[in-house]
Amino acid sequence: MRNPFRVRRALTPTARVRRLRRRITVLFALTSAAGLVAMAVLAVRSDGVRWREQLDQAMSADTNWALGLLETDEDGRLDTEVLLDNAGTACPPLFLLAVPSAASVPDAPDGPDTPGGLVVEHAPGRPCLTVSAASVREAAATAVRADEPRSRDARTVDGEPVRMFALPFYPPDAEEDALPQGALVTVADASAQRADHRRLTWVVTGGCALLVLLSAGVGHLLSGRAVRPALEVLDRQEAFLTDAAHDLRTPAASLRTLAETALRGETDSTDVHRRTLRLAETMGTLVDGLLTRARLMSGTAPLAVEPLRLDQLVEAVAEDAATEGQRVAVRAPGAVVVAADPDLVRRAVANLVGNALVHGHLPGERAQVEVTVGGEGATATVTVEDAGPGLPPEVAGALFDRFRSGSGSTGLGLSIASWVAHAHGGSLTEEPGRRGGARFVLRLPAGGPPSDG
Repeated sequence: MRNPFRVRRALTPTARVRRLRRRITVLFALTSAAGLVAMAVLAVRSDGVRWREQLDQAMSADTNWALGLLETDEDGRLDTEVLLDNAGTACPPLFLLAVPSAASVPDAPDGPDTPGGLVVEHAPGRPCLTVSAASVREAAATAVRADEPRSRDARTVDGEPVRMFALPFYPPDAEEDALPQGALVTVADASAQRADHRRLTWVVTGGCALLVLLSAGVGHLLSGRAVRPALEVLDRQEAFLTDAAHDLRTPAASLRTLAETALRGETDSTDVHRRTLRLAETMGTLVDGLLTRARLMSGTAPLAVEPLRLDQLVEAVAEDAATEGQRVAVRAPGAVVVAADPDLVRRAVANLVGNALVHGHLPGERAQVEVTVGGEGATATVTVEDAGPGLPPEVAGALFDRFRSGSGSTGLGLSIASWVAHAHGGSLTEEPGRRGGARFVLRLPAGGPPSDG
């Protein structure tokens, strides 16, 4: 019994999209199967009609030729002497049946074994196809009653398939409304045609099955491409929510702890305000970084491209990032001009410099960061190098993924810098530094991002 209080588990948006993909695949396969089955049925039926018509035409020619040899005597009775002298009626078998009034045997019986009152005038002695007398009489009676040629499928006494053709004939000089005088019945072997028809049926059935499987596969691929943008949007949304929850959890908990301490009066109010302001600035920076990264991933952040002195921008970022006791040295041999978005490039350079200041020094020592601005043909480069311990091997492989910058940081800084570089048609790479630390190289096209960037 179904439990009325059972709670149906809600599907996630991703699961719903995947279920929609499966339904589209099934619908595509069913639609293809319906069309293929209809075409297969039409092809099989057309083949069945075709081989029957071919046999009927051949038997019709034989019976009409035999009919030309059939004569009647002065009393209107059938005379088969000319027919038997000139035609071999054993293969294919040819039967002659007549109504009692036209039969050559007087007072022919009209009993249960002579349907429609037809009398067998001639039957081959050793036919190549042996069929029952009842089948022959029934075929002849059907043609006589219908007053037109009739054909039908039958079987021999051994069960082999045959095709029977009955042609009614009339008295000489008969009027239009005269009744048939009898019927000529011939039999043809249909085993070869039926074998070919059966083979065609299996080939068509197998071909339809393969085409349905192929259409299901094609439908699965097409539906996958159709729902891929939706899945990508859902993945970005989930990544953004995960990033936000991960990054805001720690400062929010610290802010709550600070507020509880202030309520208990255990901390000086000036210190509480200072720490609160610092936490608020941290949370604001995190939120700004999350929004920037989300816009870059979704492609909704428009690039305000304009000519930009990259060397001057780097010098301004280094001046703002340097703190007491830490050194950020900038080397710019000459003017380097690129076409880029100043705000995004400034954020990317600031993230690289900030990451070097935080992680690019040994414990107890002050950070010393070198930033070099240069150009390599059509590419402008910004190289940020520190003198820290370098990157561990387990981190270097996924350095630009979120949460992977090491030392407990969020990892958004390097991720955003990488996204900014790709948005402008450039790249961000990492390599060992000359002083043993990390070395990041930001490359930007000197001509700006491509038109589809």
